[in-house]
Amino acid sequence: MHLAAALISFDTVNGLIEGGGYAMLFGLLFACGLGLPLPEDIPLIIAGALVARGNMHLFPAAIAAWCGIIGGDIMLYQLGKRFGLEITRVRFVGKHLTQARIERVERMFDQYGVFVVAVGRLFAGVRGAMVVAAGVTRYNFVKFLIADGIAAIFSGGFFMFVGHWLGTRLNEGTIGEMKHYFIGGALIIAALGLAWILWRKRQAEERMEKAAATAERVAEKAKVKPPTDLTNSPGPSTVGKNQGKEPHGTSG
Repeated sequence: MHLAAALISFDTVNGLIEGGGYAMLFGLLFACGLGLPLPEDIPLIIAGALVARGNMHLFPAAIAAWCGIIGGDIMLYQLGKRFGLEITRVRFVGKHLTQARIERVERMFDQYGVFVVAVGRLFAGVRGAMVVAAGVTRYNFVKFLIADGIAAIFSGGFFMFVGHWLGTRLNEGTIGEMKHYFIGGALIIAALGLAWILWRKRQAEERMEKAAATAERVAEKAKVKPPTDLTNSPGPSTVGKNQGKEPHGTSG
């Protein structure tokens, strides 16, 4: 059996993590980010179940999982930054990324900014394209890393919680049954996130409109109006003519 096909098997992944421990959990999630044909949700759910069974401890498992996710994303970001859209020709990475998908995520970055990272991490088919698009567009690395790190805490924590909740009941059939609930939950979270993004964007636009209107009113009030009655005001020409002249009747 081909190695990639074998790794997709639940029993194989479960055996690898159970035997290799935290290092294997880190390695699998790191490789998932770089194109291993395995959704990162599976190792996370299995890790949660192993914690529930007492085969792993929660804190080191969570640290190993987070570092694996972020490590793979950093590597993919740097590859996108260096090679641009040519990264789709890289054999290992290009299998799950297409130029059209990356360009679509680029447009989303232009419209929604860093919030794309939070929403994109929820979907297996978007994660890689989201990271590569951030690198290709040379999106601010620090902002990307912070947003991706926070999103990984929530998404990774959610899937580990699911695995912990299933515990001894976890198997390939259970994951198949729960798949629809995962997708539905992710869609709901994404919809709420998008609604919040649009609301924040609208609030920002309204604040800018109010600020512009206020500035315009202040500018109108600050205008200095010229005096309306100039009959008693000596002009500059009159002043110039009278300078140096003595008034009549003062001589001798």
